[in-house]
Amino acid sequence: MALDTNTIRVRIRELRQLFNSIDPSPFRERDLDPNCEQFIVSWARELPPERPVRVEIRIDSDLPPAQLLADIGPAVRSHFARAASLQELRRRQTLREGRRSLLIGLIALFACMGAATFLPTATLGPPGEIVRESFIIAGWVVMWHPLEVLLYGIWPVIREQRLLERLASADVSLTTPEAASTP
Repeated sequence: MALDTNTIRVRIRELRQLFNSIDPSPFRERDLDPNCEQFIVSWARELPPERPVRVEIRIDSDLPPAQLLADIGPAVRSHFARAASLQELRRRQTLREGRRSLLIGLIALFACMGAATFLPTATLGPPGEIVRESFIIAGWVVMWHPLEVLLYGIWPVIREQRLLERLASADVSLTTPEAASTP
């Protein structure tokens, strides 16, 4: 049997290692342990994006009660759904910052270009030319941040959101050493 390349295998000694121990939320709403979450997310980044993800959690100790077992898959998916919605907020904040920076940058660019255009370079000579060119350069340098945010800064946020959405829809299964050793 070939290994499924889109399966993330997590091995824990007991169930409480999977979830954040200081989170007082009900079980289905608990956050994953930060180390466990980081492991799953970093592994998911390496997987091909076109196929669904499967998370296989192997518990080395005895299985928890059946009701708790039934809640593990929804709890893991719920955690990643919340993380994806937070990433959506980051995406909107990044776009808002980019638009605001673009507006400020365009105003500064027009001001610098206007100053460069109306500077009396003929009467000021070479120093006037230096000041004029400095205004032009400053105007374009001001545009660096908005363009960086809108052209490049948004894509990592979008990629992370898509990854978290894939994990939120992942098939989550549990196994024990006994179940893994049976044919």
